[in-house]
Amino acid sequence: MIKVNAIRLGVLGLVGSIGLLFSLSVLANSASPNSANQAAVAMPDGYSAHVAKQVLLQGGNAVDAAVAAGFVLAVTYPEAGNLGGGGFMTLFTPTLSNAKNHTPQTSETLPVHFLDYREKAPKAAFRDLYLDQSKNVIPYRSLVGYQASGVPGTVMGLWQAHQRFGSLPWKQLLQPAIELAEQGFTVSKELEGTAQWYQNWIANKSSTPLNFSDYFGDLKTGETFKQPLLAKTLTRIANQGVDDFYQGTTAKQLVEHMQKHDGLITLADMHAYEAKWRVPVVGQWQNRTVVSAPPPSSGGVAIVQLLKMKQQLQSQFDQALIKAQKEGVPEQAMKAHFYAELEKRVYADRAHFLGDPDFVTVPVNELISDDYLTKRSQSVLMDEISDSETMRHGKIETPETTHFSIMDANGNAVSNTYTLNMPFGSGVVIPEAGFLMNNEMDDFSTKPGVANVFGVVGGKANEVAPEKRMLSSMSPTIVLKDNVVEMVVGTPGGSTIITSVFQTIVNVVDEGMSAQQAVDAPRVHHQLLPKDQIAYNPELPAETKTALELMGYNLKKNNYMGDVQLILNQAELSAASDVRGRGVSEVFSVP
Repeated sequence: MIKVNAIRLGVLGLVGSIGLLFSLSVLANSASPNSANQAAVAMPDGYSAHVAKQVLLQGGNAVDAAVAAGFVLAVTYPEAGNLGGGGFMTLFTPTLSNAKNHTPQTSETLPVHFLDYREKAPKAAFRDLYLDQSKNVIPYRSLVGYQASGVPGTVMGLWQAHQRFGSLPWKQLLQPAIELAEQGFTVSKELEGTAQWYQNWIANKSSTPLNFSDYFGDLKTGETFKQPLLAKTLTRIANQGVDDFYQGTTAKQLVEHMQKHDGLITLADMHAYEAKWRVPVVGQWQNRTVVSAPPPSSGGVAIVQLLKMKQQLQSQFDQALIKAQKEGVPEQAMKAHFYAELEKRVYADRAHFLGDPDFVTVPVNELISDDYLTKRSQSVLMDEISDSETMRHGKIETPETTHFSIMDANGNAVSNTYTLNMPFGSGVVIPEAGFLMNNEMDDFSTKPGVANVFGVVGGKANEVAPEKRMLSSMSPTIVLKDNVVEMVVGTPGGSTIITSVFQTIVNVVDEGMSAQQAVDAPRVHHQLLPKDQIAYNPELPAETKTALELMGYNLKKNNYMGDVQLILNQAELSAASDVRGRGVSEVFSVP
């Protein structure tokens, strides 16, 4: 499947015209979906889609394409693509098992891996960092300005992925991003709008002046935006690898600017940063293997919990649906209620159990076990709302992000989600280096029981501590069937990431939707608090809204609820980019 409209073709034409490493002419090639040598990309913009495709056509594997695309997005998708942020990567590598430095990451026989390159709190961070003398949260301190940033992990993460599984030279993979930074890219309407909104939003929220407007304040739709300082930084990283970013010139530029403005990050923080290979969450569901993000992400645990509880309760839901339809209640309203019941239990567990596994013990296996989830689902009500205020975690015995999905012709797959947190992060640009810093410190529990910018309440397991990684909802996921990739999926969206990925998987498997239908379908979200609130996007029918309101829900239309990028491998290979974003997806033949 190809989703490239006229505007996007124009974008890709511009990419080819500026002399990128690879030829644009092959974009016109398309082959039968049944061909054994097909590959697919589902990317958040046309530039990254073009470059990822060309890497695969030139003999690179899925990880090579992910590295090249990750750096391109740091140029062309500045609200989320990044050098100053971090993220997670889930991988399936059936033909890369003999990769250099390879060691098994799971007791499973499947070649599945997870790379955690989430930001870490600086050594100077402490539990009450964002509280005043009365132990009240200081508004916006963890969101805006120089103390909002964790130590960035993106460069280290992409480097580690390449060191283990890459095949093409590192320097070659960074060249497209360097040229786009030097020669510019065309600003989209969405990018201009987001930048204007963010500039207004941060205007009075920092006691220290911010420099965001100096670099991104004049973005205009259709104009070429060049970033020469970022090009120099990317060139140093291409030539010197991670040494430049964590120990060399770029590290010194970052630290000097942070320290000058009372920021927390030091050279010692930069030197000490490491990405970690972790055991992914692996769950069995509907004769499939779901591989997703482990802590410090809450995503994998939550998605497996949701899928399993839905399956356990399916017959009860079907009976309740028959009764409801006789009473004139729309099926969509019943599904929204059913999902809300499941989700509030998952988010209660998230708040209590989940955190950085290097600091707290997270009982992953217990949380996704059939026995635990059977007990957890017993209190689900099919015809009324469970009380959110008395909802607690289960008992165990004894927003801005971007995502891309890639599958190469050999069946290797990468699901990657990375972020600055909010659009454009903390509003801080490293002046000589030309990139934005994250505001991920807000993803900690600044105070247990107090919600963050996404309205998610955290607990003690996720409180601030030096060198700790903050909890995340990012959920890069790969679904296997018969040990072959069936889905590569993920999305941005803050706390709605989990429910968006869950619903996309369900749309494919239980609802029989195509890739494009699955990502474009209306989505609903409930996260325990605010009480009895269901968010939705893009729209729900009037009769569905009325039915939910009669049940006792208050409804909120979210302006943004994800940008799912999905590759689907069933009878044929297909790919889809969410209608909510500016992404490009394509299936193509590799010689």
